[in-house]
Amino acid sequence: MNAWLLLLAAGLLEIIWATGLRFTDGFSRLLPTVAVLVIAWLSFYLLAVAMRDIPMGTAYAIWTGIGATGVAMIGILWFKEPASLARLGFIAMIVIGIIGLKWSSGNH
Repeated sequence: MNAWLLLLAAGLLEIIWATGLRFTDGFSRLLPTVAVLVIAWLSFYLLAVAMRDIPMGTAYAIWTGIGATGVAMIGILWFKEPASLARLGFIAMIVIGIIGLKWSSGNH
């Protein structure tokens, strides 16, 4: 499978497990905790496999960028976190950084 698709999947899973942390109540609720740990493991696994073909720094930065952007947007859309112009602008800069790293990797 294409390493970039694996990296995208890993980033999307990061959004899920990071959002899921909110429902673990500090890892005191068993089912959400187990779900978060399984999804986090799968996310790390896909990231590691993607790193076979994508440079480590690029893969990690894109993975964290996808996660940070996704979790920030979920916070804004579902959990009514602040959506100031500045905050949205900085989220946009993360997205631009992700695109720039992918574009400049030379590994399209």
